Amino acid sequence: MRSVPKPLIEVAGQPFLFHQLQLLADHGAKRVVVCVGYLGALIEDRVGDERFGLRIDYSYDAAGLDGTLGAIRRAIPLLSEPFLVLYGDTYLRLDYRAAAAAWQASTLPAMMTVLGNDSRWEPSNAVYADGRVLAYDKHARTADMRWIDYGLGGLTPEAPALVDPAERDLASLYRTLAAERRLFGYEVAERFYEIGTPSGLAETDAFLRGAGARTSGSGAGEAPRA
Repeated sequence: MRSVPKPLIEVAGQPFLFHQLQLLADHGAKRVVVCVGYLGALIEDRVGDERFGLRIDYSYDAAGLDGTLGAIRRAIPLLSEPFLVLYGDTYLRLDYRAAAAAWQASTLPAMMTVLGNDSRWEPSNAVYADGRVLAYDKHARTADMRWIDYGLGGLTPEAPALVDPAERDLASLYRTLAAERRLFGYEVAERFYEIGTPSGLAETDAFLRGAGARTSGSGAGEAPRA
């Protein structure tokens, strides 16, 4: 059983979550809601309620696993306006501000950032064209799925209610909205880094120790998932 929650795994000399928070702060974010589950109190104790100029609030999962969408539903009372969603094990290289602005202009209830992947890093799972995700499925992939969910999403506070209240999987909400042509797509060009595997962790550590991490785009946004 893991004794250190994934966001606190040391990467390039500090907890991985610190790298994410510093990136968000550098890109103009002011507030973050961190959804935590197992060992979540360790994260709150280590990070606190302010870091890098960010106000940080915490939303705890229920006794059972909430799933990503369940965790977001639980955090909704802390989020009064459209918000960005990112995961606690990925380091993303994009212009957060541009993505949020393009999504806002679309007036759609949700956003998915996509990377032209052609199954290079992981199996591609999305069909994207002209600013919309037209199909998305992590399990029933088709030959025309050439893009992959990049890891930054966006939701209005009302969006989770567009699927069954018992649904816990964020992917199910995305799949439903894509089928209804209501999922905004924002294409990014630079690969992501992750710490979910030993090889990914080593690669991310090397990247964050190098100069490349300081050349990513600038942007802004709230991030409820970490």
